Amino acid sequence: MKIARRHFLSLAGAAVASPAVARVAWGQTPQVTLKMHHFLPPVANGPAKFLTPWARKVEQDSGGRIKIDIFPSMQLGGAPPQLYDQVRDGVVDLVWTLPGYTAGRFPIIETFELPFVASKTAVPNSRAVQEFSETYLKQEFGEVRVICYWAHDGGLFHATKPMKILDDLKGLKLRFPTRLAGEGLKAVGVNAIGMPVPQVPEALAQRVLDGAVVPWEVVPALKLHELVKFHTEVPGSPTFYSATFILAMNKAKYESLPADLKKVIDANSGLTPSAAAGLVWDEQAKIVSDMVAKRGNTISQFSSADVDQFRKATQPVRDAWIKQMKERGQDGGKLIETAQALIAKHAKST
Repeated sequence: MKIARRHFLSLAGAAVASPAVARVAWGQTPQVTLKMHHFLPPVANGPAKFLTPWARKVEQDSGGRIKIDIFPSMQLGGAPPQLYDQVRDGVVDLVWTLPGYTAGRFPIIETFELPFVASKTAVPNSRAVQEFSETYLKQEFGEVRVICYWAHDGGLFHATKPMKILDDLKGLKLRFPTRLAGEGLKAVGVNAIGMPVPQVPEALAQRVLDGAVVPWEVVPALKLHELVKFHTEVPGSPTFYSATFILAMNKAKYESLPADLKKVIDANSGLTPSAAAGLVWDEQAKIVSDMVAKRGNTISQFSSADVDQFRKATQPVRDAWIKQMKERGQDGGKLIETAQALIAKHAKST
């Protein structure tokens, strides 16, 4: 899949580089204009290196008959947790969002967000959740047309205070990204505070937070490396947490497309864009961590003994989730086993 992922990104990059020229060459007036809405600035790595290239590739593949207008930073109104409902209800045509922004609403995809389930790297996580979706997520996300799912690389700790050992987390006011990550943080004594990631810089500036738990990829967009000086990674796989994402389209809008334009959307859906998104997160992890180190910030790792302690402390979070899933008629243990087997499978092939 390495060639396919890079082929996707190279084609998309070419489309981004010269969209005006390409549209003239296509000789087409857009037949369909789609509005894409998301929560980060356009210069953030996810939008700049995945969402915009994906949109331009769809335009290119349609011969200019599809045009996608992108509205970043919630420009069309609402808050990040409302994005799913916006695309479901047809307020917008496409959204990029995190199911975890609406805690408990999408319980099955939470399998990949449990403590110490996800891989340290994003491509295996992303390919695994995409394959998992074919069996387990169609009903959960049946109200929309999901273009692709993915999950980021291992999140880490960023704070205004040193975090050399696990006990250093106790009492820290840290933003958590998902419900289950929040429960995992509470299990080791963190004062866990939930909020969408765009709110983190202001909360740090006002000292509502001491730090945040996010992957390296989003650090520059939040200027997190300027707001905090200490960054601590959880080494190895499985890692403490990952968060899942969806790129989704309004179902009625998709169904209204002519058959050949549906094929364009279909051709840019599924495993290839999922893996391409994961690759962006993995590549940016190295780039951003190197940038932060050159700035002079302190980057450290928890010891293997601390990781073992962390895993044991968060086991009750997994147990409680399995119990909750049983009450919903789902075999949570089987879901975890399936997710981990898929992650291991795709880790070997990347």
